[in-house]
Amino acid sequence: MPYSSYQKNAWLNTWRNVSFTVTQTYASLHNANPGDTGANEISGGSPAYARKAINWNAASGGSLDDSNAPVFDVPAGATVAFAGFWDAVSGGNFLGYSDVTDEAFAAQGTYTLTDVDAHLNS
Repeated sequence: MPYSSYQKNAWLNTWRNVSFTVTQTYASLHNANPGDTGANEISGGSPAYARKAINWNAASGGSLDDSNAPVFDVPAGATVAFAGFWDAVSGGNFLGYSDVTDEAFAAQGTYTLTDVDAHLNS
C-alpha cells in the first residue's frame, strides 16, 4: 500500500517523541490513482457519495486487516479503481491508498469495500 508523505512523516516523527494519533480512519473511493494527495475522489450521485468509517483489527506481522465492510453510494458513470484512507470524513489529511479491482457503474449503485489491508511489508 502506498502511503502519503503526510503519513510517512507522521510515523517517522514518533521516533522524535512527537505524538501522532488518528482517532478514526475514513475510506474513500477514487476513479484514478489518488497519488500523494487523495486526488480523483469520486463525488456526486443521489444518494450522494461520501467517505465511510473503516475499522481495523489489531496489527500483526506488520499488517492491518479491516474489520468492517463500508458500503458507499456511487454515482452513475463512475468507475471505482482505488480506495483511499483519510483522518477525517471530509477534508483532513490523506494517509494512503490501495488498488482495488475496477468496477464501473452505468447507473447509481453501491460499492462494498471488502478485505482491504494496510501493511508495511515489501
